[in-house]
Amino acid sequence: MASEDDIFSRLSPRTRTLAGLVLALSNLMVVLDLTIANVSVPHIAGNLGISPDQGTWIITSYAVAEAICVPLTGWLAQRFGVVRVFTLAMAGFGLFSVLCGLSTTLGMLVACRIGQGICGGPIMPMSQTLLMRIFPPETRNRAMGMWAMTTLMGPALGPIVGGYISDNWSWHWIFFINLPIAVLCVFAAQALLRPVETETARVRIDKVGLALLVFWIGCLQIMLDIGRDHDWFADPTIIALAIMAALGFCVFVIWELTEEHPVVDLRVFRHVGFSSALFTLSLCFGSYFASIVVIPQWLQMSMGYTATWAGIVTALTAMAALFTAPIAARMMAKTDPRLLISCAVAWIGIMSLWRAHWTSGIDFYGMALPQFIQGFALPFFFIPLTTLSLGSVLPSETASAAGLQNFVRTMATAIATSLVLTEWGDSQRVSRAEMTRVLQPDQTQSLLSSLGLSPDQIRQVIANIVEQEATVIAIDHVFFISAIILFVAAAIVWMAPKPVGKVDTSAAH
Repeated sequence: MASEDDIFSRLSPRTRTLAGLVLALSNLMVVLDLTIANVSVPHIAGNLGISPDQGTWIITSYAVAEAICVPLTGWLAQRFGVVRVFTLAMAGFGLFSVLCGLSTTLGMLVACRIGQGICGGPIMPMSQTLLMRIFPPETRNRAMGMWAMTTLMGPALGPIVGGYISDNWSWHWIFFINLPIAVLCVFAAQALLRPVETETARVRIDKVGLALLVFWIGCLQIMLDIGRDHDWFADPTIIALAIMAALGFCVFVIWELTEEHPVVDLRVFRHVGFSSALFTLSLCFGSYFASIVVIPQWLQMSMGYTATWAGIVTALTAMAALFTAPIAARMMAKTDPRLLISCAVAWIGIMSLWRAHWTSGIDFYGMALPQFIQGFALPFFFIPLTTLSLGSVLPSETASAAGLQNFVRTMATAIATSLVLTEWGDSQRVSRAEMTRVLQPDQTQSLLSSLGLSPDQIRQVIANIVEQEATVIAIDHVFFISAIILFVAAAIVWMAPKPVGKVDTSAAH
């Protein structure tokens, strides 16, 4: 292996530019896959003969698998080399994408989504590492800006692309479209990036910590996913999963705090600034992502929207964020990040309160407006929060803190999805029962009878109206709870001390 001193001379400017585009494209594909399936859940559920609640397992399984794999990226890079890990991860991602598209049962689809998440976990940090490795300092900011734009474009394009494909082709193609991109990235990486491969070394891995991590997270997520269908703690299976998750978590914490080379360095939680920033991140990102899951389902199942239009409503938030991201980056240099975060989170909370007044008669523009306005605040939350959290730890702990931050962010999406769908379902049942109790349908029955409807048809019409209203009341309740959580998070961020000096955010993604 040549000396690291001439690393930037190993690639020509043209090769470097092509490699940067390939790395940005790979990042876009992985981010896209986190949201592209959200609007397709009703299509997938109908095709596989499962409930929409079970359909969301394809979202949570991917997120959990990716979260578990994130802490391993550093070890994988040291053991096998950054380019080799990136190439194999892309190949695996493409393979499991094809298998997802070929799935005929929920079990097969969830298993293949787990494989997708495991392979997708290293792609984002490896692509960022390679960008830092091939671009010299004077052009690195421009390259990282291009990479960051793909991170923002993913949530904007995912719901729209997923909705269009589901409506006009088939849900299977939301996975098949990954294959040509993966093949292109694999061959391009081998052709362009081999000269900048990193040296490898035999480094030990915390196998016990990794096993405990997989165990307690697996038990927790299974409990959250199936709990609402098993009457929660009335079912011995749910009780057993809860006990195993709690015990596994306690043993995991003890082991990681006493292990010399932990898979997840929990010692960084001793920094109040990092802990408060991470808690704020989990609350805010969980609330934001939960709305991405719940809104398209409501629009398609209750409001009669196609997957395409449901995707457009969902994607408007990320579209607005593209406009304000450069402004947020510039304001970081002269504004207290805590102020930017607190104001942005409160702004998102206000938009959630606005959405808590949605009704079954709302039109497209009535939904689009708060969705779009909310997006202006997102960069003022995500970008400064990275600086605040990493600026609260020692320089030697930056990589560990960044890995833990990415792990918690991804887990927040999975846990929030399960909790929000549970709350939404419970609120629907309560609202439906309350409306049924006070309903006086005599006048409605007389009117419908005069229109020539039979008694069975009349009962069905009234039941449909009750169901639609119960659903919208439930989603308003979810938005109201989200608003409260966001306002609390806006206050918690002030527990963190103001960052001092320049913060290295290159390890974050």
